[in-house]
Amino acid sequence: MRHGQTPTTGQVLPGRAPNLHLAESGLAQAQAAATELSTVTNVAALYCSPLERTRETSAPIAKALGLRAKVDKSLIECDFGDWTGKKLDALRKLPEWSSVINSPSTFRFPNGESFVELLERVHNFRNRALADHAGKTVIAVTHADVIRVALCDAWGAHLDQLKRITVGTCSISIVRYAESGPVVIAAGIPRAVHELVNPA
Repeated sequence: MRHGQTPTTGQVLPGRAPNLHLAESGLAQAQAAATELSTVTNVAALYCSPLERTRETSAPIAKALGLRAKVDKSLIECDFGDWTGKKLDALRKLPEWSSVINSPSTFRFPNGESFVELLERVHNFRNRALADHAGKTVIAVTHADVIRVALCDAWGAHLDQLKRITVGTCSISIVRYAESGPVVIAAGIPRAVHELVNPA
């Protein structure tokens, strides 16, 4: 699940910058998600990224499920390096933006992380979660690109396809991991219909 909306969602590439909290709308999204997820049975664990916006999103979910949200560094946002905190409108004008959209498997953010390294982190979390909670449901509250990478991996799609996936704020994606392989049940299902028309 992606974190809720922040004051800069869709405007800035926040990355790992500290002190970015949920907007009022994001807090409402998180509470609505908690209400919905409270009906899910067999939930063994709730994990979240170390960043404030994911921790704040996971808090009402933890309360609704009677669980403690476990912070996991493997779920942290991609390290955007020098691009951290830059306005998206400005970044889209850079020649490198084409690589981010069309061939992310070849791209490393300046003084930051590559999408291949992000994929390795996703694998690390997935393998530990499957080993620790076999046959159970695990909820992970994280970031859009982390989820896109996880969905590409589950689909068996090339990493270069990840920007074709929309992951709205507080959207829920579901993957079932079976012996025969992963099955994507839902991908980036938005919490509100308007997000289908105006995705962040």
